[in-house]
Amino acid sequence: MYDLSKSFLDFYKNHVVLPADNQNELRKKRDLNLERLKAGLKEYNEEHKTDFKISETRTQGSMAMHTVVQNDGNDYDIDVAIVFEKDNLAGKGAQAIKNVIVDALKRKCTGFTTEPEAKTNCVRIVYANGYHVDFAIYRRFKENTTDKEYKYEHAGSTWTSRNPAAINNWFNNEITDKGQVLRQVIRLSKMFCKSRASWVNMPGGLLQTVLCDEKLQNYDRLDEAFYYTMLEIKKHLDNSVEVNNPTDSSLSLLQTENHRQKMRNWCSRLDGKLSELDILFDENCSDTDAKNAWYKFFNHDYWSASSKSTISESCQKSLYAFSNTEQFIEDMYNMDEQYTVKIDCIISKNGFRDMPILSFLEKFNGWLPHGFSIDCSISYTDAPRYDMILWKVRNVGAVAEQKNMIRGQIQNRGASIHENSQFYGAHYIECYLIQENKCIAVGHVDIPIDNH
Repeated sequence: MYDLSKSFLDFYKNHVVLPADNQNELRKKRDLNLERLKAGLKEYNEEHKTDFKISETRTQGSMAMHTVVQNDGNDYDIDVAIVFEKDNLAGKGAQAIKNVIVDALKRKCTGFTTEPEAKTNCVRIVYANGYHVDFAIYRRFKENTTDKEYKYEHAGSTWTSRNPAAINNWFNNEITDKGQVLRQVIRLSKMFCKSRASWVNMPGGLLQTVLCDEKLQNYDRLDEAFYYTMLEIKKHLDNSVEVNNPTDSSLSLLQTENHRQKMRNWCSRLDGKLSELDILFDENCSDTDAKNAWYKFFNHDYWSASSKSTISESCQKSLYAFSNTEQFIEDMYNMDEQYTVKIDCIISKNGFRDMPILSFLEKFNGWLPHGFSIDCSISYTDAPRYDMILWKVRNVGAVAEQKNMIRGQIQNRGASIHENSQFYGAHYIECYLIQENKCIAVGHVDIPIDNH
């Protein structure tokens, strides 16, 4: 297979992986709507003389597994489990408690084109730009007071047994066993399935995740691992479109005929587009041929621009010669973002009053000048405990690349860090709370530095 692995990795890192600012936007919408829900529940309780309390929240789906990709556009799913104590629900049925959640959200979700709505398996909030937040409702209980673990039930059409952490725990175990290539292949698969606007009936992220896990092929190069995994998935779908729940093999993930049609569509589109890659196995395949083949597969301008570029290879290297030192928390730890953490970022300089960065940016046109001190620490977290705080400082933009200072390493620097505003760019700082070798919360603050 023609070796285009360097370009393939560049495509993956820069055009597949969701950038940190977009990931932070998802967290902000998640946290904002959780705050709305809690405030709305408080009002509901006061009005109805009830005492509904959320005992636990847990991020789910592709956001929890860190498999969201850029091809999702603004159609991002933000899945959050809301857990109540069973005794706290006063015997309410599955639909009744969803109606309570809808009532609570309507009190605080004003100005939405579509009001919060109870679906079969969740309560949904839809943003005008395509984002949507799904609150899946659960109740938990212990059969015996001496039990250490809770049992969970999900509010679907009725209450049914389901653990909100089961899928994410399974996925983390698979990543530990098979390595980060699994997450990489899943992201690339999702890019393919959303590569054409006309492909409107393709399988969701969980179905792709399970099959990529089952059929993952072991190769050193990512382009080969992806190609041969897709080939095995195509063979599987030729024989059967069925996919079982990885946490309970007796249950199918395909609940409707529409789900099965999505799998057939995936098979058909893989069949058509994998054939475009046959040139990669031709001994006369050129670099341009290979890039054109991947363009036909992914339908992404990265490959078209790369194959048609008139800039010499040596010139390209001189323009972009910087060390890619960035690290990603999901490559280092299992992800279990069930808590919130916020960063207190104080800006200071002689002759200026110390102030939070958001206040400073509002006052000075949204940019931080050179020569200021930046001090960050944790201002809030609802995590009851954690073992370690890690920090990441990422310099973004052409100047950072020219100076070969994009940074981005994840480091243990204690409870607070000190930085300085040195050069222009849309930089950012993140912190990660680590508990028992899992990342349980991610905080983010933007540090946009002016060119003056």
